[in-house]
Amino acid sequence: MAQRPPGRPPTSRSSSSSPVPVAVLWFRRDLRLGDHPALLAAAADGEVLPLFVVDPALWGPSGDVRRAYLLRSLRALDADLGGSLVVEEGDPAQVVPRVAARVGAARVHVSADAGPYGRRRDTAVEQALAAADRELVRTGSPYAVGPGTLRTGSGSPFQVFTPFSRAWHAHGWHAPAERPGNVRWIRDGDGVDGPGWPQEPDLGELRFPEAGEDAARARWRTFLTDRVGDYDEARDRPDLDGTSQLSHALKWGEVHPRTLLADLAHDPSRGAATYRTELCWRDFYADVLWHRPETARTYYRPQLAALAYDEPGEQFRAWAQGRTGFPVVDAGMRQMRAVGWMHNRVRMIVASFLVKDLHVEWMHGGREFMHRLRDADLASNMHGWQWVAGSGTDAAPFFRVFNPVTQGLKSDPHGDYVRRWVPELRHLPGKAAHTPWDAPDGYAHGYPERIVDHAEERRVALAEYERIRR
Repeated sequence: MAQRPPGRPPTSRSSSSSPVPVAVLWFRRDLRLGDHPALLAAAADGEVLPLFVVDPALWGPSGDVRRAYLLRSLRALDADLGGSLVVEEGDPAQVVPRVAARVGAARVHVSADAGPYGRRRDTAVEQALAAADRELVRTGSPYAVGPGTLRTGSGSPFQVFTPFSRAWHAHGWHAPAERPGNVRWIRDGDGVDGPGWPQEPDLGELRFPEAGEDAARARWRTFLTDRVGDYDEARDRPDLDGTSQLSHALKWGEVHPRTLLADLAHDPSRGAATYRTELCWRDFYADVLWHRPETARTYYRPQLAALAYDEPGEQFRAWAQGRTGFPVVDAGMRQMRAVGWMHNRVRMIVASFLVKDLHVEWMHGGREFMHRLRDADLASNMHGWQWVAGSGTDAAPFFRVFNPVTQGLKSDPHGDYVRRWVPELRHLPGKAAHTPWDAPDGYAHGYPERIVDHAEERRVALAEYERIRR
């Protein structure tokens, strides 16, 4: 079990028990104690009540995978807090002021939320607190450079990644915040096993990595020691363990990107530079959503909304279940169902297949990912789908159609990734796993035949794009 930071043991307390000032630290997407500016601000106020609110507006639409991982991360945080995490369920605009009043807190500290819903929610909480002469204090954000910070020379938001990246590097970011020392945590109300604590969904055989800040830091140290130098090449190989697999830790704030950037600062390797660029993409998509919140649901480039699409049906279900007959597509979708995560290169391949081969609109795929992925992040996920669909920032043109066979052979040249996730093809050696139709016994173990002709569907997609272009 993780150790609570130095300080006296948590104590139960009510608003009338002591004249010592109290602050509430409302955890959201910052489930850690290290590099946490809002925690330092709260600790400076006096004793600290750590709070998490199970918000039905967020909990309801989440898939079981995200719910289960969040609950495990909260348990790890509670262990680090010595069992003092208060968990309550309900509308934060009602719950947070009620908790603050209960312990006599003048301030509620948070890391700023840049998402469309989070901004509306925080405004409502801020107004409710102000009505009782209390304050919502925002310190820091989940990003290296907060969304809305950077602008072009003319003062407009960036629409293209490369100039954003130049401005992001030139702007820089703060050093990691110091880890708190003698934080005076208090316990008040129900903890992680109280009535506000949801039951963890039954995920069957789905396998998760260990959750929490300590696990994220350990995974990062392993990546720095063993893999960062090769990251620029290995990151596109789903058959290799070439990525950090910290996307879920960044999503839930088990580690801050500023911490990672500090560790990469003196690494001259191309891998380290490429990893910094990936963190920049995360900030960029958050910035885009900040300025264009509607693009989580609608087209960034509205002219492509005129494309004709098919409604999701049996082919969509075959895609979602990993039985399209295209091995790398099916391997990716089955990986997501097995571990709640999918390699990023494969995410692009399966997304292109859905939009360009099955002619299903990108937001249906985006929602499936949001439901199945433990790292599902609204800004990165939905704008990644728009990139593939050709309707987003830095759009891959709509006429760029990924060939699922050649993409599979390129990213998984020995067929190891396919064999790992598609057991019906484990009898096929090497790259033959990508083309079972060419093997006499390719379908001997029940693998499905291809549900579409890629060449024909590519022609249909390009013809439809030509129609709206004219």
